[in-house]
Amino acid sequence: MSFLFTEEQLVAFPAEAQAIIRALMVELERLTERVAELEGRKTPQNSSLPPSTQHPHAKPARKPRSRNQRGGQPGHAKHERALLPTDQCHDVVPLRPSACRRCGLKLLGHDPEPWRHQVWELPEIKPLVTEYQRHRLACPGCGTTTCGELPPGVPIGQSGPRLVAFTALLMAYFRQSKRRTALFLEGLLNQPCCPALTVKMQTLATVAVRPAYEELATQLPTQEQLSIDESPTKQQLLKAWLWTFVAQTFTVFALRTTRAATVLDELLTAAFSGIVNCDRAKMYWQCDRLQWCWAHLKRDFQALIDDENQQVKRLGHDLMRPTREMFSLWARYRDGTLTRVGFQRLMKPIRIEIDALLLRGVFSGNARLIGMCQELYDHREWLWTYVEHDGIEPTNNSSERALRHGVIWRKLSFGTQSDRGSRFVETMLTIIETCRQQDRSVFNYLTEAIQAHFTGSRCPSLLASA
Repeated sequence: MSFLFTEEQLVAFPAEAQAIIRALMVELERLTERVAELEGRKTPQNSSLPPSTQHPHAKPARKPRSRNQRGGQPGHAKHERALLPTDQCHDVVPLRPSACRRCGLKLLGHDPEPWRHQVWELPEIKPLVTEYQRHRLACPGCGTTTCGELPPGVPIGQSGPRLVAFTALLMAYFRQSKRRTALFLEGLLNQPCCPALTVKMQTLATVAVRPAYEELATQLPTQEQLSIDESPTKQQLLKAWLWTFVAQTFTVFALRTTRAATVLDELLTAAFSGIVNCDRAKMYWQCDRLQWCWAHLKRDFQALIDDENQQVKRLGHDLMRPTREMFSLWARYRDGTLTRVGFQRLMKPIRIEIDALLLRGVFSGNARLIGMCQELYDHREWLWTYVEHDGIEPTNNSSERALRHGVIWRKLSFGTQSDRGSRFVETMLTIIETCRQQDRSVFNYLTEAIQAHFTGSRCPSLLASA
């Protein structure tokens, strides 16, 4: 380890000190190589590393390569665009042959069922500009001038509700930077724009839909079940985390500069008594009713299987076997081929087996196993909440799916640069994901909310019961 001491520096020490330093350097080099070796074994399949950290060509093949050619296979269902009704077409061009293609005789009449061929095309993109001429007139009596007022709903600025909604979605939904958003608007839509204008429209969209965001956030403590997860990001030079809270009919995102349980205190409050689907991060432990994610546990068991120690490997295989049986039973229950009572009955021996295996790890004397197995065994009730309560999933996949869009956004944008930017991100991600859950058009909703802001009326609610 020449980066610690050079030979010239070592000879300056006494002989006994040199021997001690050389021995420490050899041990440090061994430990460094060991750490590098262990870190190199972590993969998305046996840890919580995201799939994006692994090169796609480095992923191990899980199944033999198919002999089928790429593309659609013989007998697959055909996918084609259905024809629009004729009365919905922008233009209809009848094409009648003038003469017989064989003998040349003149043809008359029409075909009651012509062969219909439809061509889809974009209209000429031209902004709709409305000019409001505000006349200023002088009073003939007192000489005071009075200017005509803008109609209700007309924005003070130059951007209408659809333009503001579209611009906000370009940045939040389609992950475009402010500069590229301005280039798109100017180059393709013939809409004069610059990055500074996109910032103004971003702020306007945030203000317009923030009441709907806050209304959803206040409903979190009343939910019977929440799937919660978080992902690291940046706010300027600060570390931050994008939290997601997935309920049955809506999702709330929160961007905070902490990963501590104070975020749960802020959003869930003391009134929350529901069940939380989550990973094993300790900040969730303050919630009394948890369902630990079995997808994470499965990766942890795979890490045991990948270990070089045979005792660790054996327990990993023994835990993985009933875990796969459990997922198989859950798939049958979810698709309706297994009743709830039957699922609970078949899960009893699996629960007993896994609890016994965890206890075996606790008393194994192996440091690699004791800590993990002790934690799982001490909180084993959090492994089986989904068995005892109907409607609870065994994984927190719903929150991880909701976070995926935010994670890709973070990789492209490198985080936010201000508190206002963070509020835009959490608000827009909430609106986008909630509209997806409710099968609503996010563009139509956002346009409606911005129009309501211009008119000074109430922001439309995103609560399913509203």
